[in-house]
Amino acid sequence: MLARTQFQTSATHGLYRDDAFELEAYLDEAMRTPLYETEEDYQGARDVLAVIQDAAIIRRFQQILAAREVILADGHHRYEGSLAYRHARLAATPGATGREPWNYHLMYLTNAAADDLRILPTHRLLLEFPGNLSDAELLERLEPYFTILPKEDANDLPEIIAGKLWAFGLYLGGQSYKLRLRPEVHGQLNWETTEQVKALDLTVLHFFVFEKALGIVGPDAQRAWPGVAYVRNFAECLQRVDRGEARAAFIVNEVSMAEVEAVCHSGAVMPPKSTFSTPKPSADSCSAASPMRKRATCLRSIFKPLFSETHFSLQLPAPPPAALRHGPGL
Repeated sequence: MLARTQFQTSATHGLYRDDAFELEAYLDEAMRTPLYETEEDYQGARDVLAVIQDAAIIRRFQQILAAREVILADGHHRYEGSLAYRHARLAATPGATGREPWNYHLMYLTNAAADDLRILPTHRLLLEFPGNLSDAELLERLEPYFTILPKEDANDLPEIIAGKLWAFGLYLGGQSYKLRLRPEVHGQLNWETTEQVKALDLTVLHFFVFEKALGIVGPDAQRAWPGVAYVRNFAECLQRVDRGEARAAFIVNEVSMAEVEAVCHSGAVMPPKSTFSTPKPSADSCSAASPMRKRATCLRSIFKPLFSETHFSLQLPAPPPAALRHGPGL
């Protein structure tokens, strides 16, 4: 698509860490005179588009970011597509200068030290049970690995499990349960990955529920299994079970920024469907056409960063794959 359209339809999302928050002062100042801004949405977030043109400030951005590692938090397929396109164009363009537009990739960056970015939970909705298990048989298979406590009101499940390690809500046949992994069984988790990944709630859920209880062995088989849906809306999970569209809903906690950073710095990737962050800049404010065909609609070069309220977008040279840590799995 990139080769045919010469258009980066949406920015990927990178995380850097600056505990001194030096760049935020420049962002705040630029947003005093925005080019464009939206009204607040239902979550209280708004998009603010502004430009910094002071060469000294731009150089300071470059200096700070050059000294830091960027974790690719979302969009690694788009990033890899940009790399593949760049490599193909390099091979076909002897004498390339490095300033051609295909040497650049559109990304917006967030300071991971800030507390205004949330990673929302993505719940697991089981549309069917392998082998046509009954509800009672599922609970029986879960019991060796989890303590299972019935709860009166399914709407309380997110609050009941909030902040608790390896705790999940289960909505099954109109009845709600709190599940919590028995700590002594965690050592059975034998997937070949890092300890940081093994410590994640979602890894525990997929190993002990999907593999041990449901018999779907391994991450590859689980990704290919059509019997699961990934749903962010909690109320929708309950409603679909009540309507008979799904057999069960497993309710999960939010993923913390510290967990994402720990996993990425361990050299691993996050589980699939685990890193839906909010707020996000609108796609309209973060798309770029290649100057090979037209001027960029958003970012014409590395010297024209655009900013939103809590994020900034910046065209960065596409480095070799080792230069960026790949974060989430999808």
